Amino acid sequence: MNRQKSFENEKPTLYLVPTPIGNLSEMTQRAVDVLNAVDVIACEDTRTSGQLLKHFGIKKRLIAYQNFNEDSSAKGIVNLLSQGQNVALISDAGYPLINDPGQRVVTEASAMGFNVVPLSGCSAVLNALVASGLIAQPFIFVGFLPQSEGDRKRKLKEYRNYPMTMVFYEAPHRISRMLKDCLEILGDRRCCLAREITKIHEEFIRGTLKEILEVSDTLKGEIVVVVDGCRDDYSKDIDYGTLISMVNENVELGMSKSEAVKEVARKTGISKNRIYELVHQGSC
Repeated sequence: MNRQKSFENEKPTLYLVPTPIGNLSEMTQRAVDVLNAVDVIACEDTRTSGQLLKHFGIKKRLIAYQNFNEDSSAKGIVNLLSQGQNVALISDAGYPLINDPGQRVVTEASAMGFNVVPLSGCSAVLNALVASGLIAQPFIFVGFLPQSEGDRKRKLKEYRNYPMTMVFYEAPHRISRMLKDCLEILGDRRCCLAREITKIHEEFIRGTLKEILEVSDTLKGEIVVVVDGCRDDYSKDIDYGTLISMVNENVELGMSKSEAVKEVARKTGISKNRIYELVHQGSC
């Protein structure tokens, strides 16, 4: 297990810095300050990012980090961190790892114990997800689980076979019970617990559910839990009756059958065609 207290150590840091998708005035002051402070900025396109940095008067060494060279670039960035340098990773527009490069270097840097610090400031979901060290896409945002143990376990069973990374919110006084139920229902999966994101006591605890459960009684503040999806071939065990029920529930909410099938496919990762087949068979 690795506990990263972002502002209470002097380890080299990989910053994940979002950039405006259009209006440059949406660039945060903290993002500008970090880009001015780091030793190196890794970006998708040095020309595009060069224009952004010029707009804010930032003069730093730029290196390319792109999908086609992600393996070698990740090693280069980890090497810079090993030399004691701080690195900022930015996208052309948007958030690193969210349909943009960054997964490999975050996975490697966090595994080696370097700080990985996200900067958005307005989305605890994305901050926890991109810095977790787990696969960022696809993911499901679940939010708060039900407060009662029975309802909480039933809800977790709905997500047990999903292959996507899951993101939960939880209150500190319930975190131990929530993690215990996750361990029972999901098994001992990889997990990252992020608390007090962007605040002075920001912490990312990366390990397994069992490891994090052992320290959960001491945790305070606002908490986000990121849990690895099911990495087994879950399709052979899926409850197809549940899929049909999910489609029917969406139809009752006003969706067309086609829209309902697409929504269930999006949530479960199961082929739309397969769900269509099941719905058709169930209506015969």
